[in-house]
Amino acid sequence: MVALPPCERPRLRCCAASGCRSAGAGPLLAALRAAAAAGDISAGASAAPEPLEVRSVGCLRLCGEGPLLAWDGPEGTRLFGGLTPAAAAALVAQVRGVAPIPLAADPALAGHQLDLEQPFFRLQRPLVLEGCGIVDPECIEDALAHGSYAQLRRVLHELSPEQVREQVRRSGLRGRGGGGYPTGLKWDTVALQPPGRRYVVCNADEGDPGAFMDRSVLEGDPHRLLEGMAIAAYAVGADHGYLYVRAEYPLAIERLRLALQQARQQGLLGSSIAGTAFALELEVRVGAGAYVCGEETALLHSIQGQRGIPRTRPPYPAQAGLWGAPTLINNVETLAAVPVILRQGGDWYAAIGSEGSRGTKVFSLSGAIRHTGLVEVPMGTSLRTVVETMGGGDPDGGAVKAVQTGGPSGGCIPAALFDTPVDFESLLALGSMMGSGGMVVMGQGTAMPEVARHFMAFSVNESCGKCVPCRAGTVQLLALLDRFVAQRATAADLEALEALCTMVKATSLCGLGQAAPNPVLSTLRHFRQEYIAALGPGS
Repeated sequence: MVALPPCERPRLRCCAASGCRSAGAGPLLAALRAAAAAGDISAGASAAPEPLEVRSVGCLRLCGEGPLLAWDGPEGTRLFGGLTPAAAAALVAQVRGVAPIPLAADPALAGHQLDLEQPFFRLQRPLVLEGCGIVDPECIEDALAHGSYAQLRRVLHELSPEQVREQVRRSGLRGRGGGGYPTGLKWDTVALQPPGRRYVVCNADEGDPGAFMDRSVLEGDPHRLLEGMAIAAYAVGADHGYLYVRAEYPLAIERLRLALQQARQQGLLGSSIAGTAFALELEVRVGAGAYVCGEETALLHSIQGQRGIPRTRPPYPAQAGLWGAPTLINNVETLAAVPVILRQGGDWYAAIGSEGSRGTKVFSLSGAIRHTGLVEVPMGTSLRTVVETMGGGDPDGGAVKAVQTGGPSGGCIPAALFDTPVDFESLLALGSMMGSGGMVVMGQGTAMPEVARHFMAFSVNESCGKCVPCRAGTVQLLALLDRFVAQRATAADLEALEALCTMVKATSLCGLGQAAPNPVLSTLRHFRQEYIAALGPGS
């Protein structure tokens, strides 16, 4: 949620997530606090002005306009983008009502105000992101004031583990990490294993190029995630858990560790949580940046201090995971959806979205798009609504050519198919996949064989090398794609490319190798003419 209801006492919310930090949020926040503390001396105030709250918050969604700043007041919320520290004094003067000129005429601010009624904001349905941009991610008191841990307390005092799992089953929630496995079924599988120790793991190893959904939750509302993990642990009988975060997310790691410390101090982690017999210890484990560790068995090996490579399944982690114990693994967005499901009820959540794909999904929009940032929409929303209506289409006014969904494991979908609803089955039918939620938009100048080569090079670099189809097959696919990009390919190369894609997809050990051919196969399916045009003379 970006806009808030009107409030009598004005406040400023400055995005301090990684994207806005890179755009200068740190100096802007410092300048705003200095201006707020100093007051507006030039206005001739006879008394000290009323204290002005300047809050550091998480992602305010429209990342491409950062740094973002929200001003809440009696007239509602105004949003500004691209402000510099030089504008801080002018903004504080406007907030306090002592500016010499109206806001619309203030040269330091007028050109920076953003329209909160534009479709990018208006069509969102924030559930997972409802606290991002509202709460101070480094202050547990603020999180508690906005409802964090309320469902954990209620669950521990009022519901049995089975009743919790029942609500998750009724919700229809499916894993948001890409596989779409029914969350309630996975929880039941872990809970119903023979008596003994169980673990819960949060997979925060978000590695898809163009994906930053999980990072935004980690940086903007970490207590929301911890609450979801604690509820999951209670539901399956776990007393220990790990948050596996990639090393490239230093701010997320810092805020998670702070949140864990604060939760322990408040009696919300550790022993006798909320005055009950339930106990839970959570730890942060930092990954070394290997993309394959997003695969759950490779992730478990990494947590155990071993080389991050996948293993054959069965047994599945829900049966034998960390140190041989049943282990529940969910990604950030899945766990962050749990508190709202318990608050509103599984049936309420299931009424959102589409048949087979319930609830909402967070997407990160990037590439050749006017509005870069985060959107959370009901499942079943069309690609056209997300890319063209909310994203604004091509920034130069041209036609969008395609959108790539699902990262290196996904595929490219042409603009002619943008009326497709965004749900698990519909995207698979087009040769792509939901993935974790990254959407990279491509303009008319994008060459699809080059796109396929780019993602294949990524898969070659990230392959763990354990199985031959992935280790050797992706290298051969990359060599073939090099020939197409250089326009030296033959008709035999085209035939070999398709056959090798089929073999690698069918015989690789884990999801990385199995999905590595998807960008090639989807571009062959929807943009085959570009491959034919890239054949060398005489082919």
